[in-house]
Amino acid sequence: MAARKKVIVIVIDGLTPGVLERGIEQGATPAVAFLAEHGRYGRAVSTFPSLTPVCLSSIATGAHPDVHEIPHLVWYDRTAGRLVEYGSSFGAVRAAGMRRSILNTIFNMNELHLSPRAVTVYEAVEAAGLTAAAINMTCYRGRHPHLPTVPGLTRAAYGPRRFFYYSLFQSDVIGAPLAVRNRSAGTIDAYAAAAGRWLVTRDGFDLLVYYLSDFDYSSHELGPEGAGEALGRVDAAVGTLIAAAGSPDEFLERYAVCLCSDHGQTLVERAIRLEDSFAGVRGAIVTASNRAGMVYRLAECPLDVRALAERLDEEPGAEAVLFLEGGEAVVRREREELRFARTAAGWRTSGDASLLEYPNGLERVWCALHGANAGDVLVSPAAGLEFTDLAGRHHAGGGSHGSLLPGDSEVPVLTVGMEGEARSITDVAPLALAHLGIEGPAYSQELAGAA
Repeated sequence: MAARKKVIVIVIDGLTPGVLERGIEQGATPAVAFLAEHGRYGRAVSTFPSLTPVCLSSIATGAHPDVHEIPHLVWYDRTAGRLVEYGSSFGAVRAAGMRRSILNTIFNMNELHLSPRAVTVYEAVEAAGLTAAAINMTCYRGRHPHLPTVPGLTRAAYGPRRFFYYSLFQSDVIGAPLAVRNRSAGTIDAYAAAAGRWLVTRDGFDLLVYYLSDFDYSSHELGPEGAGEALGRVDAAVGTLIAAAGSPDEFLERYAVCLCSDHGQTLVERAIRLEDSFAGVRGAIVTASNRAGMVYRLAECPLDVRALAERLDEEPGAEAVLFLEGGEAVVRREREELRFARTAAGWRTSGDASLLEYPNGLERVWCALHGANAGDVLVSPAAGLEFTDLAGRHHAGGGSHGSLLPGDSEVPVLTVGMEGEARSITDVAPLALAHLGIEGPAYSQELAGAA
């Protein structure tokens, strides 16, 4: 029996299917085109909210927020009684408290916020006696302590055996350039490419998760259709891995590949403050940024959850308002409602099903509402609209993501040398584990059975 090929998962932040497909057709992405010639391409669906910390946690764990419990870019910790901000903007980080936000983003998301019930792909791989690697992946929880490279800092991050994180943590000395020199010029992906080259030349892993984030950064500023230069740099970073193997053929002989995005992006025309709809309501805490918002109801709030949701009836920018009531999920749009619940036989629904005509809408909404750290009311905005963050920042004139709409939710998936199909980003980790002959966690098997 032939030995199984090792696995590389390439995650390109914010890459939309349309942008990738045109890039291949126009010859702008030769490295990805080479993979496409030898693999299978399709479209899949993200999680909800389709925001990077939520999505990367879903890719790394093979689960939605009901399992991994990362609910948003910014959320309210009911136990601690304070906001958690992962980096909506520099201004939002300052507004939430610079030191606390940095600790939450770098350490606490993996150590405290990511549910112990969730199993990361690195944990599963290394429990099987193999070697896992991650480059710049923000959901990185693993078994091995890694000390910071910055003198004077002593708190370890626990990641996979081979771990490279924005020059701050490096499991091995690789001589890579500093990641944070010039984000707009692509230095973070250049760092990732250097780390990837080092790993591939040494064949130093059984599974590598290779995260490229600079396209999303450029797309936020210029819109997804204006980020062509960044797309070229992304393709070059993929090409670096192929070249490091010696030749394209040698690369395919050694590795199976899954290339995907974590979410899409759509253009933003205007921004609103979601907080304005709850002005003067005691005990209602709003957390919002990009194209998703949440409302938390504290004990002292005089309004029940339904009343909080109905306050958004007068806000046309709130396209879909979601909450739980009587054991069912409720989707409220233009004062009409759809109610639904998951049962052993499938989905039970009542009301106008067209209210939730979004990609994989039932599952994504149900899982988002059942996350332990989710707000009591979730909000998906209309096309072209964004919610301002804690500092009032937004991406009007550029691109953003987070909503249930197809443009925010659909992602490209390209697999080479792997069996099975990814219909959701939650399928990526199970596919990689199955290829390596590793049984996934119980919840991923339950999801496969439900599908």
